[in-house]
Amino acid sequence: MIEIICNDRLGKKLRIKCLPSDTIGDLKKLISAQTGTAAEKIVLKKWYTVFKDHITIGDYEIGNGSSLEMYYQ
Repeated sequence: MIEIICNDRLGKKLRIKCLPSDTIGDLKKLISAQTGTAAEKIVLKKWYTVFKDHITIGDYEIGNGSSLEMYYQ
């Protein structure tokens, strides 16, 4: 289990527990369950990299305590 910090820069800062084998789409569903925002409306970024839904968290080398930027479409 790893813990990822998602910050939307508007006052919401979430700590999400997931597995490195989970996909970014699965992570968005976990965020959606906590925020009430639809998973399709959430965009996760790190600097200029937009994370794609079908790639796993481990493939992006996102580790325990990593921080991601969360945007809404």
